[in-house]
Amino acid sequence: MENKISIIVPCYKQAQYLDECLQSVLKQTYQNWECIIVNDGSPDNTEEVAQKWIETDKRFSLLNIENGGVSRARNKGIEAAKGEWILPLDADDKIGEKYLELAEKEFNKADLIYANSSFFGTVNKIWNIHYTSYQDLLINNKIYCSALYKKKDWANINGYDENLLSGFEDWEFYIRLLDDSKNVIKIIYEGFFYRRKDVSRDININKNIGLQENVKKYIFKKNIDKYLQYFPSVQTLVSEKTNIEHKYENAEKKLSTIKQELNKNIITKILYRIILIFS
Repeated sequence: MENKISIIVPCYKQAQYLDECLQSVLKQTYQNWECIIVNDGSPDNTEEVAQKWIETDKRFSLLNIENGGVSRARNKGIEAAKGEWILPLDADDKIGEKYLELAEKEFNKADLIYANSSFFGTVNKIWNIHYTSYQDLLINNKIYCSALYKKKDWANINGYDENLLSGFEDWEFYIRLLDDSKNVIKIIYEGFFYRRKDVSRDININKNIGLQENVKKYIFKKNIDKYLQYFPSVQTLVSEKTNIEHKYENAEKKLSTIKQELNKNIITKILYRIILIFS
């Protein structure tokens, strides 16, 4: 028996793109899916557009909720989902017609599945994003938002963090969802298309360094046990920082030396950000 896949499409002020997104769902070669459109209190005509698709195919359904951000919208949609596997899909993006078919072939050996991807919209090019290891994932996100995973695994980690309203909610979700024991499979097929626009949450957080650092500190602090597991030197550095502050009057000078050492490469930069949590 085929596995049902639940596609969750949160929509807030994206009604103009929703038809293109849902058309990519309808064109799937794999047929055992449902698509839950989550109207996240959108002030545009999201409900009207969604209703048209519900009338076209009974596999589409609509869930209206009060606006609470993409994490809450995804969680609400997944709660209502009947499928064993989940595919989040933002309302302005789209998927390749064989994405579900090829993903289903990997269900018996995978914990998370994603595919090759491209940008479209204001930027049109291949998106070279690759999952290499869990340790690398702790440093930077290596998987886009529209990967497939099991609903039971989503439930086991209490879903997406609804406090992350500005961005990076996918990264934080994957940090909790995965570890070295989990099998991440990439399909060699162009399965996901990410729309680039002049204005978006993604662009905003990547331009706003202060906001980006605050969100990362929240993520690091929340998942500090995992960071300490994979980067045990963090604990040594934290202890060294504390000892310097207690023992030396010229702590600022010595801390500056530590900062210089920590800034030598990408891993030590990320570790220093973690240390800041304890400041």
